[in-house]
Amino acid sequence: MENQEQHEVYEKARKRTLQRKRLYWHFVLFLVGSVFLIVLNGVLKVGEEQLGDWFVWAILIWLFFWVLHFANVFIFKRFFDKDWERNETEKLVDKHNKKVEKLEKKLINDGVISPNPEKKSLDS
Repeated sequence: MENQEQHEVYEKARKRTLQRKRLYWHFVLFLVGSVFLIVLNGVLKVGEEQLGDWFVWAILIWLFFWVLHFANVFIFKRFFDKDWERNETEKLVDKHNKKVEKLEKKLINDGVISPNPEKKSLDS
């Protein structure tokens, strides 16, 4: 059992390391690409007459996607992973089962339905 838990911790750490590695790689790609766009516009004067400062918009759009990637790695994946999803699903199923039981008791007390010892649950 302990070996299984160690393996799960190792796999989670490995996945987080790969996510961060990709994030840093994308940041370096963003910096190099931004410099390339600035050089393309500033030195080579590509698209200057027709488009104006198009490279600024390209860099801002690229930055937006990088910030989204950053938030995904450091916020969403850290706090809302598969374990969180499984726990939330279990909570909702438990809450639903309690409501069903409460409604069944109310209907039995009101005499609408008769008590059935072989009731079906959502788990089965």
